[in-house]
Amino acid sequence: MANLADEYGTDVEIYIKALTTTFHADTPTSAPAKLHDLLEQLGTDEQKRLATRAIPALLLAGYDVNCTPDVFDEAAYRQAVHDARTRAAHPAAQPPAPASSPSRPAPARHTP
Repeated sequence: MANLADEYGTDVEIYIKALTTTFHADTPTSAPAKLHDLLEQLGTDEQKRLATRAIPALLLAGYDVNCTPDVFDEAAYRQAVHDARTRAAHPAAQPPAPASSPSRPAPARHTP
């Protein structure tokens, strides 16, 4: 595959690689190391936030989770916990659950 930054004359071309869900960032062949370092740092920071934000949802789903300290982002974790509590306190704000399979009857609902 061609280097899109070279092809289009940009400093950075960000795109999703065909047939995947992976984001790529192409830089020109002559890009300075400073640009590569910045992209690496931005990507690493975002990956840490994404991984950390998944922890509360995994725990609430009953999974045992371990996260190494070099990946854990305290602020992202606190925000994810806050978001999970907010969703739990306001279930009407959640998107509707997927419809159940027609072969299985829906569970009976009881009002307390």
